[in-house]
Parts: sequence; structure tokens; C-alpha cells
Amino acid sequence: MNKQRAKEIAASPVMANVTLDRVPVYIQHVDDESDMARVYPLDEPEREQSVPVDSLVEHH
Repeated sequence: MNKQRAKEIAASPVMANVTLDRVPVYIQHVDDESDMARVYPLDEPEREQSVPVDSLVEHH
């Protein structure tokens, strides 16, 4: 996924179908300088982590 799309998803009130290693995640924030995204698995919000934006996959 590119950084701009990740930022759009993070800012949108609509839930997007995004995965990290096949695990559905929620994008909280995208850092412009590091190209990293703060995400957490939908079923485990306490497992927040920073991951490279290009490791995220959007499913339509």
C-alpha cells in the first residue's frame, strides 16, 4: 500500500479491509517522515505496533 492511501484510510470514518500478514488491522496513524503506520489487529487493540506502510494490503 502506498503512504497516501494509508493516510486516507486512517482519516476515513469508513472501515477499510486492510491486512498485515493476513491479519485484519486498523490503521491509527501514518508517519510521513518514516513511512511507518501505527496499527493494531482488529481483535486485539492492545497489540498496537509500528509497521512499514508498504507491508499493509488493502482488499476490495
